[in-house]
Amino acid sequence: MTIKSIREEFPVLNQEVNGHPLVYLDSAATSQKPISVIESMDAYYRNHNSNVHRGVHTLGTRATDQYEGAREKVKQFINARSTAEVIFTRGTTTALNMVAYGYARHFLKEGDEIALTQMEHHSNIIPWQQVAKYTGATLKYIPMEEDGTITLDSVRSAVSDNTKMVAMTHVSNVLGTINPIKEVAKIAHEHGAIIVVDGAQGIPHMQVDVQDLDCDFYAFSGHKMCGPTGVGVLYGKKAILEKMEPVEFGGEMIDFVDLYDSTWKELPWKFEGGTPIIAGAIGLGAAIDFLSEFGMDNIAEHEQKITKYAQEKLSEVDGITIYGPKERGGLVTFNIDGVHPHDTATVLDAEGIAVRAGHHCAQPLMKWLDVTATARASFYLYNDESDVDRLVEGIRRAKEYFGDVI
Repeated sequence: MTIKSIREEFPVLNQEVNGHPLVYLDSAATSQKPISVIESMDAYYRNHNSNVHRGVHTLGTRATDQYEGAREKVKQFINARSTAEVIFTRGTTTALNMVAYGYARHFLKEGDEIALTQMEHHSNIIPWQQVAKYTGATLKYIPMEEDGTITLDSVRSAVSDNTKMVAMTHVSNVLGTINPIKEVAKIAHEHGAIIVVDGAQGIPHMQVDVQDLDCDFYAFSGHKMCGPTGVGVLYGKKAILEKMEPVEFGGEMIDFVDLYDSTWKELPWKFEGGTPIIAGAIGLGAAIDFLSEFGMDNIAEHEQKITKYAQEKLSEVDGITIYGPKERGGLVTFNIDGVHPHDTATVLDAEGIAVRAGHHCAQPLMKWLDVTATARASFYLYNDESDVDRLVEGIRRAKEYFGDVI
C-alpha cells in the first residue's frame, strides 16, 4: 500500500489545520485510529451491546466471544503462552500500578532494591517510589551513557542479589533509545530478580515476543498502536500472576463470596473486576488485525527510514540540538537554540504540523539533559519523508520568526 492509501484509512488525517494540510507527528502521545477500529467499536454498540461472561442470552454470548476473541489476538500478537497471561487494563499506567500494588508491595521488604533508569516515563518511576516508601526498599538507578543509552556493564554493576525488580522502558518516549530488554532480563534473572517492561513505545513499532524477551511483565496501551483510548494490557508470566493479589475487588473477579471472606476467579479474570473495557478490547483486537496486515517488521523498517531522514535533515539546520542516540525508535526530540519548545510547537501548529512540547512525563530525564522541556516529532506508518520536509520548513520559519523577536 502507498502512504496515500494508508492515510485514507485514517479519517482524522484528511483535514486542514490552520489552512494547511495536517501533518501529524505526535503518535508517541497517541496514534490515530483507522476506519476498521472505529467501525469495530461502532458495530459492537449497534449490534452486540451486552455485558460479558454473565448472560446466557444471544447478545451476551456475542459480546463475550468478541471480548475473549480480542484477548486471543493479543496473546498471539505478543506470543504469550496462554490467554491467562493477558490482562486487560485501562492502559500502561494502570498495568504498571497493578504490578506495584499487587506484587511488589506484597513481596518486597526493607533492604531490597528496585533498579530502573532515568529515562523512564513517570508511570514507571512513581509506582516504584511508592513501593519503596511502603516497603522500605530502595531505588537504584542504572547509569546512562552520554548519548542516552545504557550498557550491559552498567546493568551488571547496578543489579545485585539485593535487586528484586528491574523496571525499564522498552523504548524511551523522549530519546528513542531502544533498550536491550532480553539481555537485561537475563542479568535480572541471574540475581533472582524479576523484570517489568514499560512497552508503551515498543509494541506499536516493532515485533514483540514476550517469550523471547523472557520478561516477567510487559505493559502497553492500545491508543498508541492504532487502538482506542482507555484500554491496555498487562502481560505477566502465569506463575507470577498466580501469586499476585488483585488491586480491585468487586463483581466479575470473584469465585465465591461469603459474609466474611471471598475467593477469586482463575486467571486472567481475577484481575478484571467489574464490567470490563469491552468495546475498547474489541477495538484493540481490530487494531492488532490492522497492524498485522502490514507486519510489524515492515512498520519498523518504514519508521527507521523516516527517522534517519529526519535526523539528517534536522542536522542540516543551524541552531538545532537533537537529543538521544543515533540508532533509535521512530521519534526525534530537539530544541531550537533560544526558543522555548512550546513556542516552537505553536509556530509549527500554525503551519498545520502537530508535534509535542514539554517534559513528556519524564522530568528526571529533562534534568539529566539539563533542559526544562523539549519538542518531539514522532512518526508512524502513516508518515513519510514529505512530512519531515514540512517539519523542517516549519522549523526554519520558527527560527526566522524568533530570530527577529530575539
